[in-house]
Amino acid sequence: MGMPMAGHLRRAGHELVAWARSAGTRQGLEQAGIACAGSPAELAARVDVLFSNVTSTEDVREVLLGAQGAVHGARAGLLCIDHSTIAPQGARDIATRLAAREVGFVDAPVSGGVRGAQQATLSIMVGGAEADFERAAPLLQLLGSSVTYMGPSGSGQVAKLCNQLVQVVTIQGIAEAMRLAAAERADLSRVLQALSAGFAGSRMLDLMGPKMAARDFSAGIEARLHAKDFGLAAEAAAQAGLELPALRVVHAQLLELMRHGWGRDDTSSLLRVLEAAPGPRAG
Repeated sequence: MGMPMAGHLRRAGHELVAWARSAGTRQGLEQAGIACAGSPAELAARVDVLFSNVTSTEDVREVLLGAQGAVHGARAGLLCIDHSTIAPQGARDIATRLAAREVGFVDAPVSGGVRGAQQATLSIMVGGAEADFERAAPLLQLLGSSVTYMGPSGSGQVAKLCNQLVQVVTIQGIAEAMRLAAAERADLSRVLQALSAGFAGSRMLDLMGPKMAARDFSAGIEARLHAKDFGLAAEAAAQAGLELPALRVVHAQLLELMRHGWGRDDTSSLLRVLEAAPGPRAG
């Protein structure tokens, strides 16, 4: 997602410097005419605003606070905008540590996937100090069609976990509907047509239903990322003392998906998890 997002910023007239963990990505950046720094610390010394988008809470800590982290090259007034999906408490801790060095931080996870990044139609949920959000907003508006300030640090991550909960529970519901329809020998395309016309209709049904019916499990968003996010949501729910049954069940299904080795396939593979479970099969 980073490459198209960087492209939107550059087309708006911003000068870019980048750093990437993989040599292949660095090569792609340089071929696109984007200068590369040798470390996050070197990058921070050369920019006024630093964007990051990695996988886990620990990855963000390493990039921003680690031995070669951005904090070691940062000047007072640097603003860090993190698009990763991480633990809300992790975002709060990172914000506190950066603030001690007079570095701003907003957690700004996104929804919309690669297509949203390419088309600059991402939904961006932002947590942090309001002054930092106001500074970040004009840049974020170049990347997304919806930019919402959620509140203090960690609030963007809370909103993103809620987004993932609604999204993937819906995918599980679609998978179960397709499994039932197939077991009853119904025409899946007609079932989808009927569902789309009623209250069950949704953007997720329009996206995932046809993929499941066509057995197209090529990744739009890799299922391993949803599994990671559901782990974060389960941890947050446990810390809050909440019992969320749908979260628990779907998290278990995602872990089973990972056990089958489908983590780099699409989350529509939740249908395959149902098909692999013991019981009568359609045929």
